[in-house]
Amino acid sequence: MKRLGYILAIVLALAASAWAQANFDTKAKFAILMDQETGTVIFQKDADLPMEPASMAKLMTIAVVFNEIRLGRVSLSDEFFVSEHAWRTGGAASGGSTMFAELNSNISVEDLVRSVIIQSGNDASIILAEGIAGSEASFAAMMNELGEDIGLTGSHFTNPAGLPDPEMRVTARDLADLARYLIREFPQYYHYFSEPEMEWNGIKQSNRNSLVELGIGVDGLKTGHTAAAGYGSVISTKEGGRRLIAVIHGLTSMSERTEEGRKLITWGARAFERVAAYADGAIVAYANVYGGESGSVGLIGNGEVALYLPRGSRKCLSAEVRYDAPLLPPVNAGDQIAELRVFCDDRLVQVAPLYAAETVGEGGITRKAADALRQLALGWL
Repeated sequence: MKRLGYILAIVLALAASAWAQANFDTKAKFAILMDQETGTVIFQKDADLPMEPASMAKLMTIAVVFNEIRLGRVSLSDEFFVSEHAWRTGGAASGGSTMFAELNSNISVEDLVRSVIIQSGNDASIILAEGIAGSEASFAAMMNELGEDIGLTGSHFTNPAGLPDPEMRVTARDLADLARYLIREFPQYYHYFSEPEMEWNGIKQSNRNSLVELGIGVDGLKTGHTAAAGYGSVISTKEGGRRLIAVIHGLTSMSERTEEGRKLITWGARAFERVAAYADGAIVAYANVYGGESGSVGLIGNGEVALYLPRGSRKCLSAEVRYDAPLLPPVNAGDQIAELRVFCDDRLVQVAPLYAAETVGEGGITRKAADALRQLALGWL
């Protein structure tokens, strides 16, 4: 919400736990766990501090590519040329993760995308950048422009592969928001993130995200590692009835990255229970309408309002409804005008959007006068 208007306090007499985050920690230096649909943060640890992204920066490279496809400027069947720069900087001789692309060959955008996601190909990332923008520097400008549009306020990208650069930085929160963007805006391509392996130039490589094959429901997104930054990953799962996104970084080994990622995403999926708080169409609260034919409008969810609440000992939960007040007519049925914010032990555990249950048109002169007098006498409540 742009600003806090009217706050309606609600006490939800629901059985739930003390906030479970107090009983969870991770060895990761930086971490965040987020609900994909709403962006609600369930757990965080130095999530807004700058960190070196390593190959997790390739998620922004992929976001730019998918956005260019959506705009009709690139297609998956297009083929891009393998330059000497891409071959030397990101190929086998560089010693980093590579697709083993052949010098002076042409490779389809789809194969390059698959390599970036599955193999973490540095050469594939550079080939895409050069094919779309002509150079890595021009492509990096596109990365930063799209990052600004998404709202990544703590990140700056300088190359498409995530190769070490003192000017390159991200935050765990920005990486989670970037993952939300990819999942929300490009669901038709999300299957690439869970492909178990890819073969190119006679060389078969497994998905570098080892959690994908553990059978715990993880289906993406990207790992990263440099000697200076340590090991990190961006993870997602639909286990537990909702999609979660986790980011961890600053770990000391691949095995530690796997274990800490497994612990965080599993905790998020299992430490909460689904509670159907409001049926489809049920009024959650009312919002005041200034000068409308009705003085208020009912607020409902988009279908059933389900809450995910911490398991454990019994506690009273609190919630509030936020919206920009006063609402001005016309208010149309189905407009998203508020949000339900649910707290446990004063910690925000979920945000659910609320919509106008009916249309409220502009009121007559009598209604407007009455509302004006009320505002003068009491302020807008």
